Amino acid sequence: MPFSVARPNVSIEPSFDLAAFEAAYLNADRPGRAGRPWVMTNFVVSPDGSAASEGRVGVLTDPLDQHLFTLLRSLADVILVGAGTVRAERYGPHNPSPDQRSARLERGQPGTAPLAVVTSSGDLDPGSALFASPEQVTRVVTSASGADTAHARIGSSAEIIVAGDDEVDLVDAVEQLGALGAAVVLCEGGPMLLGRLLSAGLVDEMCVTVSPQLLADPVRMLPSGSLPAAMHMTLARCQEYRSHLFLRYLIDDPRVGRP
Repeated sequence: MPFSVARPNVSIEPSFDLAAFEAAYLNADRPGRAGRPWVMTNFVVSPDGSAASEGRVGVLTDPLDQHLFTLLRSLADVILVGAGTVRAERYGPHNPSPDQRSARLERGQPGTAPLAVVTSSGDLDPGSALFASPEQVTRVVTSASGADTAHARIGSSAEIIVAGDDEVDLVDAVEQLGALGAAVVLCEGGPMLLGRLLSAGLVDEMCVTVSPQLLADPVRMLPSGSLPAAMHMTLARCQEYRSHLFLRYLIDDPRVGRP
């Protein structure tokens, strides 16, 4: 079933084929996985691999990348993000446009996608906007050793998912998200979480926007040594817009069980 989304409230050149751009992402085949959801990631980076400047990604993005950000969120059942990224980017709940919300409801999804915050320690800010929404209950994915802290800090303001002993077991966590009804999980970072998901063979699709800036920032899309071995990907889509490159890759690593 094709996805429908609202026109972006940003400045995009009228000559750009936005409908084709959207369709390449939203109508792509994302087959089911044995025992877990399809996992996709969305990152913006500089050509030198920098994923942020002074801890924030804003300098790298542009209007089309911002639209892609909301576009991918509009199809996700769960948005997975690390606690460090939540703090650095001051995350709030998913806030789709009225048209996106309606389209989600028509597809049988909730009007908004819950966020799942990964934290082994369970130490989160109870004053965060993520825990203040009456409509959307944030999920906190933590370890057994961090569960007491998470309960003490967040209480009933979040749904606590325990996966792993001292560190979050991402395989177990993703499987639990699937058991809760998620068919598509979107990971928005940060780099440490991306590296761990890739190492565990959990990533099926990577959406990467390459920004035309060299930053030489120490925050990289993938930290050094985060992968046990090289992983091959297949390029499914490449689009240029205002010197930005929008790349969509499928992971070929056999551990994800790709047909």
